[in-house]
Amino acid sequence: MNPNDLLSIGELAQRTGLSVSAIRFYEEKGLVEALRTGGNQRRFLRADIRRLSFILIAQRLGLSLGEIAEAMACLPHGRTPNAQDWARISGAIRTRIDDQIARLEKIREDLDGCIGCGCLSLKRCALYNAGDKWAEGGAGPRVLR
Repeated sequence: MNPNDLLSIGELAQRTGLSVSAIRFYEEKGLVEALRTGGNQRRFLRADIRRLSFILIAQRLGLSLGEIAEAMACLPHGRTPNAQDWARISGAIRTRIDDQIARLEKIREDLDGCIGCGCLSLKRCALYNAGDKWAEGGAGPRVLR
């Protein structure tokens, strides 16, 4: 391996915009893996720039670290993932995002109907909570769970 293909943790932080501590956190979670020099310094592959970028994007999409780790387990180690590698994991993520969009659209429609009815009371709402049926399940957001 060419030493020029390796980045120090500081260089990786500069390239990704992440803090060094964030990179260490992702390393601790097994999302990136550092190589060690003879002096025990961390060195990262250039491919880790894309891996960390993917982590940031996936988190913004609402994926948990567990879901991100599961998706990244399909990526190759030791080389930069190519378009085919990314396409393989994007299908599952796309399905999750589509489901999330559908839930949000339903919430938006329900919100419009709720505000439009004028009762402004979850206890009395005949449209979405007739007879206060949601209270039977206890406290908390019952509809979205």
